Amino acid sequence: MKAFFFRYPWLFRLGMNLWPPLLFSGIKLVLLSQDFRYARVDLKWRRLTRNINGSQYGGSLFSMTDPFYALLLFGCLGFERYHIWDSSAEIDFISPGIGRLTAEFHLEDEQLHQIREQTADGDKFFPEFVVYIKDQQGTLVAKVTRRVYVRLKPKYR
Repeated sequence: MKAFFFRYPWLFRLGMNLWPPLLFSGIKLVLLSQDFRYARVDLKWRRLTRNINGSQYGGSLFSMTDPFYALLLFGCLGFERYHIWDSSAEIDFISPGIGRLTAEFHLEDEQLHQIREQTADGDKFFPEFVVYIKDQQGTLVAKVTRRVYVRLKPKYR
């Protein structure tokens, strides 16, 4: 059933936007390409997403980048073939996030080729991806580095 959502990007986007951890945090998957190689996520500007200083809560910034590289990789590599999940992440807060914030996720051919090559023999691979969170004026608010675990499932090794 889970793989079903990866066949229909529009349904996947709808499901993600109704998923309580994102929905109640003001996080919305705004765009998702048909080939799962690009996504844009927004963090709404709400009273409940602000910290004591009046800027966006840092945990919300971190959350808006949490599942997306793993999910894009499932869409590109195949849910049935691969184990994929977040391994670690690091966030560098650059400037206060005021207003609606945006993060964009890109997967390039070269990255997908490297992942397939590194995991072809059943080995674990930990690719890293960098996400930049920006405000509406294009000011860099945070840089997030996400490390993802990828490995072929036993029957495909």
